[in-house]
Amino acid sequence: MVPVSDRVPKFNVEAMCKATVDDDKANGIALPQSFEACMHDETNAQQRLNAIWLDNQGTVRDRCEAEASIGDTRSYVDLLTCMQMAGLASGPQSPTPLKGASKKQNTK
Repeated sequence: MVPVSDRVPKFNVEAMCKATVDDDKANGIALPQSFEACMHDETNAQQRLNAIWLDNQGTVRDRCEAEASIGDTRSYVDLLTCMQMAGLASGPQSPTPLKGASKKQNTK
């Protein structure tokens, strides 16, 4: 048996990506992200998290999971970003930045 905190949390990214695309359309975002691109980014972030999850402290994982779950969306991209900002997610970087359905994608 694997304790829950010892695995990457399960997020419903399909619903989140659909909601993000709908929100972008409703808000008239000039360059909205497609559902497919959102799912691709979220899947890549989840795979990267699977590779580094157990190498990081439980307190950091818990804090980052809480931050990635703020509001209605739960994003692997946000979770990975939090862990990278904590300086704990080392490894090869993606050649293209991941957006996913991050709450921060359309802010400057």
